[in-house]
Amino acid sequence: IGKMKTSALIFCSTAWSGYAFQSAPASRATFRASPLHETKADLEDLAKKLNPVIGYYDPLGLGGSRFAGRSDEFTVGFLRHAEIKHGRVAMA
Repeated sequence: IGKMKTSALIFCSTAWSGYAFQSAPASRATFRASPLHETKADLEDLAKKLNPVIGYYDPLGLGGSRFAGRSDEFTVGFLRHAEIKHGRVAMA
């Protein structure tokens, strides 16, 4: 009986070990993040709500600038994307 348990244990461990290296199945529903359309005024209000002691802090004044002559929403979105990207690179 001891030999049978050992054989069953080896079989089960080899049979299920392949699943650990497979990717998750693709779901049919796709996830889309809703785009954020925020302006500098929205960021100032959010900063006051989240941290009333410091409030809005932008030492370089990037929140008030317009990149490529585009709107405030584009500038805030670009800066948010760059912050997330560079934060991920720094953590790698």
